[in-house]
Amino acid sequence: MPIIEGVYRGYTVAGAPVAGTNEVQTLTIGGTPTGGTFKLAYDGEITAAITWSATNATLVANIQAGLDALANLGAAAVVVSVGTAVAGIGTLLLTFSGAAVSKRAVNTMTVANNSLTGTAPTLANAETTPGVDVTARGAAIGAQLTRDNGTLYANTGTALNPAWTVVGTQT
Repeated sequence: MPIIEGVYRGYTVAGAPVAGTNEVQTLTIGGTPTGGTFKLAYDGEITAAITWSATNATLVANIQAGLDALANLGAAAVVVSVGTAVAGIGTLLLTFSGAAVSKRAVNTMTVANNSLTGTAPTLANAETTPGVDVTARGAAIGAQLTRDNGTLYANTGTALNPAWTVVGTQT
């Protein structure tokens, strides 16, 4: 079902409403970097240079700060965490969970610039858990949804993250 913008009160859907899934992308740092910077791009916006670090916590903080500064994402829209990275080499997970990007399919972030130094350093980003759009995203709290079998649901979540709770049947 497409994303709905604006205020709506009633919907009809075929099948049960979908709870949606937050997208997860995996940033892989390969080779043997020893320093340098890189930039990531999302929907036309590019981060400032992100400094690579062999300390995972520092690398995560640097990437998080770069993504938080993007105007089209904002603070905490994407949460950065360590996947398999050891000493700044391996995978980092980018989980799209902030209000504007949660529970929906999003575009894949790309590497806009790789200025890492060292022995053949590489950077790649790929979607690992596809985002799934929640049913009737944008529906007001209390909005009702009727399934094709007559089951009646009400949005007990928020407009950007609806939670469709069964409240009865429609006759």
